[in-house]
Amino acid sequence: MLSYTFKKTSILIKRTFHKSRILQIALITVLWFIAQEISLLTRMPIPGGVIGLVLVLALLYFDLLSIRSLALGAEWFLAEMLLFFIPAVPAVLNHQEFFGWTGLKILAIIIVGTMIVIIGTAIVVDFSFYKLEKQSQSENKQ
Repeated sequence: MLSYTFKKTSILIKRTFHKSRILQIALITVLWFIAQEISLLTRMPIPGGVIGLVLVLALLYFDLLSIRSLALGAEWFLAEMLLFFIPAVPAVLNHQEFFGWTGLKILAIIIVGTMIVIIGTAIVVDFSFYKLEKQSQSENKQ
């Protein structure tokens, strides 16, 4: 009886997460916060965002989290991404040293870092599509 109640509650929680953008945004934020704390506590030179990406990938891999539990929240973050970068533009314009060698060095670091993030994201997206396809094939067989 307890197992049945637990299973029913688990399904209800999953359905709620699949439909609620606010809960998904909160989940992504909590996962980022946990990853940031891991980065700070271990003093690793890896940003919390990268650790969070690995954490989400592990949760997806071990089926502790489904892609549908993050999709709406991730779509919102992507749609509003420009708002997160606008404050950086006036800060750059206030520092003329960014328009010399220092700026070129920083630009190179940004380009390399962006490429690493793009490649890592591509791997995670490819893995996610593989898991979705595998999941849909198993559902079709049943």
